[in-house]
Amino acid sequence: MCGSSIPLRLLLWIVGAAVSTTQGKVLGPANLTAEAGRPLLLGCNITTEPGDMVYQVRWLNKHHKLILAYEQGTSPHISHQDQNVQLTVSHHNASYITFTKVQAADSGCYHCIFDVYPKGTQQGLACFNIIGKVHFDGNKTAISGKPTTLSCWYSLPGRVRQVLWRKTAEQGDTTTVGSVAEGNHYKIEEQFKGQVSLSRTLGHTELTIKAVRMEDEACYTCEFHTYPDGTRAATTCLSVYVLPKPEVSQVTSPSGITEANCTAKSRPAAEIMWNVGSDNRTLGPPFSSAYEQGDGTTIVTSTLLFQSGLFSDLSIKCIVHHPGLNKPLLMSLNTNMGPAMVILISVCGVAAVLLLCLCVCLCKCFICTDENILAFMDCDIPNQPPRTTVAQLLLQGLTDKTCFLFKVKPNYFVICNFENEQKGGKIIECLYIKEVDHISLPLTF
Repeated sequence: MCGSSIPLRLLLWIVGAAVSTTQGKVLGPANLTAEAGRPLLLGCNITTEPGDMVYQVRWLNKHHKLILAYEQGTSPHISHQDQNVQLTVSHHNASYITFTKVQAADSGCYHCIFDVYPKGTQQGLACFNIIGKVHFDGNKTAISGKPTTLSCWYSLPGRVRQVLWRKTAEQGDTTTVGSVAEGNHYKIEEQFKGQVSLSRTLGHTELTIKAVRMEDEACYTCEFHTYPDGTRAATTCLSVYVLPKPEVSQVTSPSGITEANCTAKSRPAAEIMWNVGSDNRTLGPPFSSAYEQGDGTTIVTSTLLFQSGLFSDLSIKCIVHHPGLNKPLLMSLNTNMGPAMVILISVCGVAAVLLLCLCVCLCKCFICTDENILAFMDCDIPNQPPRTTVAQLLLQGLTDKTCFLFKVKPNYFVICNFENEQKGGKIIECLYIKEVDHISLPLTF
């Protein structure tokens, strides 16, 4: 009657589809928050009635560009899929997709479109926004006297306007260490100058302590000032270790009992053990003592008692364990130096002293005699020629300070400076020379 080529049934289906679209039967999240660089699950649910059948689902981004499309069935048939999108759930009344790694450009509202028979197209919106997150390497341990670096980064570096580092001591006091901002602004607070440095990058920042001290043990906050995310911060704590430098000592009593001590100063306290070999013949187990110092370190001493003669062929070792060491420290205690060795060393020392005294006596009796005095001269005679022969020396007069020339062996001589005999003839000092055909004056002692 109307001459229309569109069947009445199809026209009613189109009108019904238009009405159902406006009824909002597809529901999605209004506003999710996702972290940049992390996966995100996004989905829509559709309310259907008996007889309704979903035969296709499409997902469009905020620019109305198709990112995923599939035909519904026992096993969904995907006709289009972007690289960063995966189909996670496909039911007759729900569709969920996963972004494998969201970026700042992915934020916005996405259209989930259900093609339903006989009602037609029904769609909804699923929205999310992206924020960044501060990442740290975690708590750190540093060795006293060594450099260390704390680093953190923001997952959306383009949004960072300023980076601020703060230090919170164990007592709770918080101080600003330094900052870096846009426009090449760089600042280190006065009390930290010369001790720390900051990298000049914004998205990834590093705080370097040049030589770690005990007072550097604290918690450090890396604070990013971003737009539009606002202030984002994270905190890491630094522990300071002082490595042990063990020392061993031993004392032997007259009864033959040796007391061996192994001492180590460190932070935290070291653990000391002893290795006495397979044949343990010590006088009981070792005992330890620990003394806390004002600088935060602890002195640990371990004492081992044993009969000296029993370990003459063994090497006793002190083993020091510390969490800052890659492997334990071993200090050997030389037990081979028994009483006999001590006596031998003492005898050798006495013999050396006696030999020295004998040499002095021989010199006085046979070498340093009057017949070996070849010449004498006044050490302070002015205007003497720069080179004087032995014969010329014999012509010089005597004064309070007189030099004697002693012949020690062929072509080797010693010139000694004497005080006048009236003052006791005391030797002041001597000069050992060789090949004295000529002697340069004045002599210098």
